[in-house]
Amino acid sequence: MEYLKDLLLNIFIICSPLALYYYIYKIKNNKLLYRFCLYVLFSLAIITTMSFPINLNGLIYDFRSIPLAIGSLLGGVQVSFFLYATLLLCRSFLNSPNEWLYVISILPSFVLFVYLSKSYSSLTLTQKITAAVLYCTLIKLLTFTIYLSYTGQIELLVNRPWDTLQTYVLQGFIAGVCVYVIEMMHRFFIMQEEIARSEKMKIVGDMAASVAHEIRNPLTTIKGFVQLFATADLDKDKKKLYQKICLEELDRAESIIADYLSLAKPDPEVVEAIDVHQEMHYLANVLMTYANYNNIQIQVMTEEEQAFHIQGDRYKFRQALVNIGKNAIESMQSGGLLELKTIIRDQHAWVILSDNGSGMSSDQIKRLGTPYYSTKEKGTGLGTMVSFGIIKKMNGKITVKSEPGAGTEFNLIFPKAN
Repeated sequence: MEYLKDLLLNIFIICSPLALYYYIYKIKNNKLLYRFCLYVLFSLAIITTMSFPINLNGLIYDFRSIPLAIGSLLGGVQVSFFLYATLLLCRSFLNSPNEWLYVISILPSFVLFVYLSKSYSSLTLTQKITAAVLYCTLIKLLTFTIYLSYTGQIELLVNRPWDTLQTYVLQGFIAGVCVYVIEMMHRFFIMQEEIARSEKMKIVGDMAASVAHEIRNPLTTIKGFVQLFATADLDKDKKKLYQKICLEELDRAESIIADYLSLAKPDPEVVEAIDVHQEMHYLANVLMTYANYNNIQIQVMTEEEQAFHIQGDRYKFRQALVNIGKNAIESMQSGGLLELKTIIRDQHAWVILSDNGSGMSSDQIKRLGTPYYSTKEKGTGLGTMVSFGIIKKMNGKITVKSEPGAGTEFNLIFPKAN
């Protein structure tokens, strides 16, 4: 039991650096700090294992060679040199005999490591485990053989060979397990980094597609009004109105770009009172040219006798409505009617956009607002996702009623501004 207790204690000490290896790996790019941390952890393991040795048939035995081997293989020649130096200093501090003889005895194992370190990093997992087991075994075997030969106690090495062999096998097994765990941790860390890198690239792709989608809406509107300017019989008042809408849409495009550029450090939103009736007429004007191009009529019905204001960012609110309205127009491929309504009920404004287009199934409705889902052949789904996010941020609720072939109705419900 005493032997088993000391054995388990040594195994616990040897494995303890593995618990902190994750944090050491994080600083691997700083080579000096990385090697210093490896040296500190494995030198502590060496000192502790030497402080709790096992008495095996009169031979004082410990597992110092395991942290010495693992730390050397991980840290390279520089770390190995200081680990060997620490081992010798600790042995001197413990008043162990024949210091210089021990230095001579352990030196061949260091030379062996210098040779091994040149190719260790390029080995496969199985080869690394084999190399670690052999190196760990040879540290002990070479040191004991040379040391005991000079002191005339070589019989201690061959006395009860079965027990000695069991100890070497156990030592090799622990070293192999340590290397296996470290290599698995390496692969896991690399996999985490690859996943994080892929996520970043995916976010960049999402952002690029979303920005392109959002900017296309105001540009389409501006393009339509610019074409109208070429109409010969366009009166002065309409020109002013079209010019005003074009400038407002350019401002909206600029605002959208600013929003996406500031995602990393969002600026505070401009929260103001928004007249829902006025915004529905603005939406109708913005969508007019796109609707005419697609042979769509727009009908606006507002309860303007009941003035009603909601609270939020005016430009983002317009962005959300334009996205939904544009999608409604695109769903009516053979022409149709887009109805824009406002209804005031119980201190809430109902903003309703309905079309008689292709409609959606219940499964399609459930997936609305999720990235990369769109009922359009070339759609990304990001525009609807952004729109839903804007509406929910304004404390709005969204309900969608639709049937295939019977059109779609979006109900956006907003509380009254305080």
